[in-house]
Amino acid sequence: MKEYEIYSDLRVPVNSKIIVRLDGRSFHSFARKMELVKPYDDDFYKVMVKVSKDLFEEFSPLFVYTFSDEISILLDNVPFNGRVEKINSIMASFTASSFSINYDKEFPKPVAFDSRVIPVNDGDILNYFKWRQDEAWRNCVNGYGIHFLKSKYSSKEANEKINGLNLSDIHELLFENGINLNDVDTWKKRGIGVYRKNKEIKGLNKKDGKEQISYRSFIHVDCKLPIFSQEFFNELF
Repeated sequence: MKEYEIYSDLRVPVNSKIIVRLDGRSFHSFARKMELVKPYDDDFYKVMVKVSKDLFEEFSPLFVYTFSDEISILLDNVPFNGRVEKINSIMASFTASSFSINYDKEFPKPVAFDSRVIPVNDGDILNYFKWRQDEAWRNCVNGYGIHFLKSKYSSKEANEKINGLNLSDIHELLFENGINLNDVDTWKKRGIGVYRKNKEIKGLNKKDGKEQISYRSFIHVDCKLPIFSQEFFNELF
């Protein structure tokens, strides 16, 4: 029956970088049933950071980026010999398990994440993460916009009013009502990054008694990401 496993040997291109994007399944319903704070629930995002760190420690990627209920993982050392079926199934199940463990609350039903593999070359990396960061900004503007309108109108009326408005219209509406998105936490506007940084360690060389400097890498959670640029990724790797 092995021949029926027709997708089991589907692999990513040899020596390629890949991005694995994970998205929470039906998390709009999850947010409603869990009564998450709108427009941003701090506890939820703390959990997403913990999940991102777990993924980083398990799969040693170059970069992890998260906003809303999605996580993008940039890998140059592709696991499981590049087998797409393995990458998708294991990363999705690992993410759901990590989320459940770190959330430490009873859920109305089991949570799940879907997973997709995206092969990229070096020139695609900035374009991809800029695309997702732009989506984080759209989520931020729309999230604050609908939250404000629902404080004034019924859910139906609020949804009707926000439909057809572009981002600048919503931004202006919020500003006119005392909500300046420039004052919003950076992570809400640009997402959160997880990557390795080097820490300077000063010590004493026992042979000559002189001070010496070494560097130790650690996993850094960046809640104040800049707008993504090529310089950012050049410094990253």
